[in-house]
Amino acid sequence: MENKIKSLADLRKMKDDVQSKVNLRERSDNPESVVQIKVAMATCGIASGAKQTMDFLIQELDKRHIPAVVTQTGCMGYCFAEPTVEVKLPGKDPVVYGKVDTKKADEIIEKYIKNGELLEGIIPVNYQALEVK
Repeated sequence: MENKIKSLADLRKMKDDVQSKVNLRERSDNPESVVQIKVAMATCGIASGAKQTMDFLIQELDKRHIPAVVTQTGCMGYCFAEPTVEVKLPGKDPVVYGKVDTKKADEIIEKYIKNGELLEGIIPVNYQALEVK
């Protein structure tokens, strides 16, 4: 199926789609230098609205000119808190937020990603690595 360009708006949309794919590819060459976000998109996450959350994050990060790579992942094991989103700022440990709708995603962008301010809704790590002697 061919994409037919019927207007200048169609051409601009096609250009934007291609540009966003190029930007993603360029950023993924050195992911440690940008914000990395993983959205859990297993069945439970999708049923809870993870697709809308992921779409919102992609659009808003781009609109706000925040360099980031947003990817989907499988189940993180936190079905009770879906949609779950892992955010890794450059040089920091990842943080997992639960019950992330578009309103919460906006707060994560504005407060955590832009200002480093931790928010309510962090899912605590419930294990520790054992040191082998």
